[in-house]
Amino acid sequence: MLNPIADVAGFARRVIAWQRESGRHDLPWQGTRDPYRIWLSEIMLQQTQVATVAGYYTRFLQRFPDVASLARASQDDVMPYWAGLGYYARARNLHRCARTVLEQYDGRFPHGIDDLGQLPGIGRSTAAAIAVFAFGARHPIMDGNVKRVFTRYFGIAGDTSRRAVEQSLWAAAHSVVAAAPAKADIAAYIQGLMDLGASLCSRTRPRCDACPLASDCYARRTATQGDFPTRKNRKARPERHCQMLILRRDGCVLLEQRPAPGIWGGLWSLPQYDDPEAMRTALWNWGLAPAQASPLEGLQHAFSHFTLHIEPWLAQAGASSLAQPAPAQAWRRIDELDSAALPAPVKKLLARVF
Repeated sequence: MLNPIADVAGFARRVIAWQRESGRHDLPWQGTRDPYRIWLSEIMLQQTQVATVAGYYTRFLQRFPDVASLARASQDDVMPYWAGLGYYARARNLHRCARTVLEQYDGRFPHGIDDLGQLPGIGRSTAAAIAVFAFGARHPIMDGNVKRVFTRYFGIAGDTSRRAVEQSLWAAAHSVVAAAPAKADIAAYIQGLMDLGASLCSRTRPRCDACPLASDCYARRTATQGDFPTRKNRKARPERHCQMLILRRDGCVLLEQRPAPGIWGGLWSLPQYDDPEAMRTALWNWGLAPAQASPLEGLQHAFSHFTLHIEPWLAQAGASSLAQPAPAQAWRRIDELDSAALPAPVKKLLARVF
């Protein structure tokens, strides 16, 4: 049941006033109406913390200052500037989207939320954020932080990934925007919602005493802040194991480009094998006996849906070997690895060796 004393008419006004006084105003993507920069920040911020995104955002813009420069680059040019941010389908969709904007819209992002939502990698909430921040539109958004604020304030229970609960959240969000005064700064309201969720209305130990919505917040009045959003029944995360080969030769290391779509799609990784037999076969193909490979300390990497246990092996390919890399493989100079598009755990492994 929705909060019976919710102040829908004053909700946006209170959030806007708080944002102007206490919200974030120094993020690198603020203070612009450039849809390219806003779009880039919104994609990077999906499932990624602000502190992580800030440095990537600045470096990405230095290399690709506008949508045309991004569209005309190759995917191999783009991936090194995303390596480490995770969820690499975002980077591939980012590149596709830039090309679509250049080819179909002459390099100018469309203003309408429906057209924005049809672009690769842009969903309902991201389209709304771009329309609000770049074009002054009046639309609600719904990210993880906003869901937390809305479930607590309105008392919306249930798994937020379920369609019925999601529809209730969007209905509440639309009602707030519709009730906001015609001259309300919707951009400040949207930013304020995200700031509230990221600061005061945190997952644990929310600072309700400083919240502008505290007086009529359902969760605060019923002392049930910890019950919202409703917690999911989490399944045990599966464990997977693999072996990776660090093969050196003439100041280079052998890398393998991962296929897309897939884990680390488009990035360059170490040759990976699911079992020792496959590793032994790979070594024989390079003219090496398994005993010529040395085991290194293992590494564990947590993905969103499984944990990967990596067992690395180090070997030196002989100068006389006639073996050639497979089509998706290439030798990369060790002193150039810093500029390669490598997954974070592979970077850690190589840093231990070189």
